[in-house]
Amino acid sequence: MAATAGVRSSGDAVEEFLRHLGGERSLSPNTVAAYRRDLAQFIEFCARLHTDPMRADAKAIRRFLAQRMTLGDARTSIARKASCLRTYYRFAVRRKLRADNPAALVIAPKRARTLPQIIKKQQVETLLRLPPDDDPFGTRDRAILEILYGAGVRVGELVALDLEDIDFAARRLRVLGKGRKERLVPLGEDGMDAVRRYITHARGQTIREGSPPAALFYNRKGRRIGQRDVRAMVEKYAKEVIPGGKVSPHTFRHTFATHLLEGDADLRSVQELLGHVDVKTTQIYTQVSRERLRQVYDQAHPRAHERP
Repeated sequence: MAATAGVRSSGDAVEEFLRHLGGERSLSPNTVAAYRRDLAQFIEFCARLHTDPMRADAKAIRRFLAQRMTLGDARTSIARKASCLRTYYRFAVRRKLRADNPAALVIAPKRARTLPQIIKKQQVETLLRLPPDDDPFGTRDRAILEILYGAGVRVGELVALDLEDIDFAARRLRVLGKGRKERLVPLGEDGMDAVRRYITHARGQTIREGSPPAALFYNRKGRRIGQRDVRAMVEKYAKEVIPGGKVSPHTFRHTFATHLLEGDADLRSVQELLGHVDVKTTQIYTQVSRERLRQVYDQAHPRAHERP
């Protein structure tokens, strides 16, 4: 009975915490949903231990994270759960629901550092030419691909674009990023031409009765295009150019940043364009550039190969 009461009171605290994340901290719906799942798993774990989650100690949190690893959760997922619990208990301390943060000293396993996948420049050019220009949805797809590669926006930022967010005179997009932070992102001439062609010749043909009038892009049902729609579209075209390669909208963002750095853009400028809060997040792309330079050297320089 005590455990059930603890779960109920913890549930109330969780809902207040999640409202705080989505409201005051303006975290994305996807992040809030992930934190909801993480906390539900932790509360269920505590219930099996007959422990009130609001009275859990560091040992219980370590056991929870160890169990999730045993169950096969990825390191990135474990790290997020640890971060979620630290943030949750910090919130609980501020609300005077408990006196300390038991997750403060819990160290999650380090995330495996993997380099992001990059599309080669020639492959990008081929991809951008694939959508048919005699079909309104092909014209839409070309505009979307041009924005993904030419502006490096997140897929969530792309689907949220409204018609009024396109500034043709200044050749830039107004993007609402994480934490609802607005930034202005330039888009090259080819990208702007593709967007102009879509708006002038195709957008009206994708609108249906009841379509939201402000949206820039629509799916085949006339609704604002969704992230799944964009992912499916990207995968469809990518299969024709990169057989077996797993390409997502985010791959274009990685490619955008890497190609900028390879073209001698400075790191701070790339950070601004991507909307990264911390330049450390952007630094992964300098490593990608170095790796690619090494590959070029190994393949092309006669002194790179061992003597027979």
